[in-house]
Amino acid sequence: MRIISKLIFIYIFFFFHTIYGQDKNIIPKKIYTTKALSEHESPTMDGLINEKCWDIVDWSSEFIEHEPDENTTPTEQTKFKIIYDKKYLYIAYRCYDKDPAGIVKRMSRRDGFEGDWVEINIDSYHDKRSGFSFTASVSGVKGDEFISNNGNNWDGSWNPIWYLKTNIDEEGWTAELKIPFSQLKFGNDKEQIWGIQVQRRYFRAEERSTWQRIPLDAAGWVSEFGELHGLKDIEPQKQIEIQPFFASQLNTYPEEKGNPFRDGSDAKINGGLDAKIGVTNDLTLDLTINPDFGQVEADPASIALDGFQIFFEERRPFFVENKNIFNFKFADNQDNLFYSRRIGRSPQREDFIDSNEFIDAPKNTTILGAAKFSGKTKNGWSLGVLESVTDKEFAEVDNAGDRREEIVEPLTNYFVGRAQKDFNNRNSFIGGIFTATNRNLQGEELNFLRKSAYTAGIDFQHNWKNRKYYFSGNVVTSRVEGSKEAITRTQRSLTHLFQRIDASHVEVDDNRTSLTGTGGRFEMGKSSEGHWRYTGIMMWRSPELELNDVGFLRQADEVRQFGIVTYQTLKPFGKFRKVFTRFEQFSSYDFDGNYNRMQYTLTSNVNLKSNWNINGQLVYKPRIYSNTVLQGGPRFRYSEEFFQYINFGSDGRKKISFYGGIYHSEGRNSSFSYMEYDGGITYQPINALTISLSPNFQINKSKTQFVPDAGFGDTRRYVTAALSQQTLNATIRVDYCINPNLTIQYYGQPFISRGKYQSFNYVSDARAKYYGDRITMYNPNQISFNEADNQYSVDENLDGTADYEFDNPDFSQVSFNSNLVIRWEYIPGSEIFLVWSQGIFGEANSRDDLFTGINNQIFNRKPENIFLIKATYRFVL
Repeated sequence: MRIISKLIFIYIFFFFHTIYGQDKNIIPKKIYTTKALSEHESPTMDGLINEKCWDIVDWSSEFIEHEPDENTTPTEQTKFKIIYDKKYLYIAYRCYDKDPAGIVKRMSRRDGFEGDWVEINIDSYHDKRSGFSFTASVSGVKGDEFISNNGNNWDGSWNPIWYLKTNIDEEGWTAELKIPFSQLKFGNDKEQIWGIQVQRRYFRAEERSTWQRIPLDAAGWVSEFGELHGLKDIEPQKQIEIQPFFASQLNTYPEEKGNPFRDGSDAKINGGLDAKIGVTNDLTLDLTINPDFGQVEADPASIALDGFQIFFEERRPFFVENKNIFNFKFADNQDNLFYSRRIGRSPQREDFIDSNEFIDAPKNTTILGAAKFSGKTKNGWSLGVLESVTDKEFAEVDNAGDRREEIVEPLTNYFVGRAQKDFNNRNSFIGGIFTATNRNLQGEELNFLRKSAYTAGIDFQHNWKNRKYYFSGNVVTSRVEGSKEAITRTQRSLTHLFQRIDASHVEVDDNRTSLTGTGGRFEMGKSSEGHWRYTGIMMWRSPELELNDVGFLRQADEVRQFGIVTYQTLKPFGKFRKVFTRFEQFSSYDFDGNYNRMQYTLTSNVNLKSNWNINGQLVYKPRIYSNTVLQGGPRFRYSEEFFQYINFGSDGRKKISFYGGIYHSEGRNSSFSYMEYDGGITYQPINALTISLSPNFQINKSKTQFVPDAGFGDTRRYVTAALSQQTLNATIRVDYCINPNLTIQYYGQPFISRGKYQSFNYVSDARAKYYGDRITMYNPNQISFNEADNQYSVDENLDGTADYEFDNPDFSQVSFNSNLVIRWEYIPGSEIFLVWSQGIFGEANSRDDLFTGINNQIFNRKPENIFLIKATYRFVL
């Protein structure tokens, strides 16, 4: 393709152009030298910093403002000390404040980062790419994160054991930290050199100051740290933590007469074990046996009319922690070779009961056990291995008292292996990944599932000119194997659509028992120094690529090209703290050579000195073709589209803050349109209580919304209609922090989405320029509605006999999800959860308006309730 050739030429020109660029002056690294404590000597953790043992080292200060006015004197100065013994690193902070009464002591749950705080980032590997962050809030709330990708990823799921005490006095506030060496990873050199950075948030001015200056246009965060010297003869501490848990659960729900499985309540008791074992100081083995995730918040409600799967964030603690190690995004960064939500997924076999039968089916697959082996060695290897086994699952079916079991999910093994190696003075890396999914398919009931799936990939990045420029890429391949039925189903799935009637490069082969595909991405750009940055990207996904056994892939058969230019201010000016603007162009092709898309996007984000934010975007799509919208039908053209949004947010530091936004899209000739109104308000009457409400209303209209396809003689009819869809939801949150270790949290979301279809038609010229020429309307004599069967019948040739039928596509789906969680960390690392979850799911009358549907399906129905008590205890050996 010509566009790919042009892009490669631009990359080559860019590469030689950057070789001869001028280097920016390198900022000197600051050094702090610590000292070891005498034996049997250690500070008392009370936040006062009055013990003599602190006097063996000097204070380090001279912090510099980082935001908003970088490289200037901060409003208030900060200083710190670091000492250590054989097992612990001790840190003391003095945060000066001329008005101690004005210090903001906001409470939050762990990792809330509210109010005034100070943090230390520790690059104990000294790899200039990763680190450990410990944040001390003046209110005593801890924050801890694992930093990766040179500061581009901060993983708050990492929850080490450490100790914190704070105090406010006439000079400001102080803090003392005690961090076990067992919670850090480092080598066994006699004298260690670590990278460190200390950062303070001065809440009243929304100001950040740092110990080591890092310009706003720097290439990264961790690579710019100062250094900690003086760590001598510290021994790596092998970490062994065992955490058993006990859980008791009661489910209540409306009794269904005649259904033996729905008598009004169920109860169960569960137990399991989590463990963390330091195999070496660099590498850790995490184990979980029969895990329970009852305290995890429910997924938000959503509807996908396009049929594609919806990506949900991982929230289960075992899979969230250190997930960055296993991350392997590629192509447009929405696809990933590892999507942990596949493990423990809902059983996949459905539709095996008659209308007079009742079923008791599991909602999720049981995870028998899982293990993670992960870490980073001192010579630059990042390693990760994950192994998990899920049990075969059965549904129990009742037919007038006769019981039988039906298998709904097989015994399955999941494996993920990941490795990366740093080299070239930590300026470059190369890595790889391998995944495997193997199912034990017994009998013919599950032959529609793939028996095995394997993926592999390599990735790399090279930085040069002091990380000013970079070149990165990845290449992946996949292979799936199974029965003829399973592979035919894969070929016909929405991800692939080999049955597309106008595709000359793919076709369904009913005899295939495997598929092999590839994908990848190459990117080059300028990542630092100055106001301007730019990026060029080329990516592809072959038609046969399949990742959805343990990964995530929405659509295969695509080649994309991106060009991106960004501009950011480096100093406040006028009424602005910061302005960021981005221009993006991308085009899309398929492997048949079809030119499917061109899009131009201009985005701007403005941060005012009042700490309000204003964001806007303009998108123009002059060319839009879709291979998937007719789900096996011909390539379909959409009219050119104009999209825009504007949103704002008030100062989030205030007791009352709010935001709002309007999003609008429309196709030429009003062939389709979308309008969204988004808003929210947060109220914090006291430091310990936060209440927020976020309503959202969407209106989606299309004159060519795909309904079904049907046979008409020797041809297929691809039926579309005029859709009018309205969606209303609201998210309610209440957070009350009694103290840093005892919190009460409530989450609730009512949701309703109603869609009505009319003006039915069929596609007659899928690629016509004017939308009205793409379809042929049915006249009133050709289409009729049978209310008893809730079906439409089409007599297209008017011979008095229905040629084809389809179900009434109107819908009105209603749900309400809520969680009330009381969490008490009674000793570090050990917790008790009291959980009340509530759910209501139903279908309202599509003729009713939204509020009537909510009233009938939420307020006038009895909910399903889950009451859970879960206790954990962490043994540290």
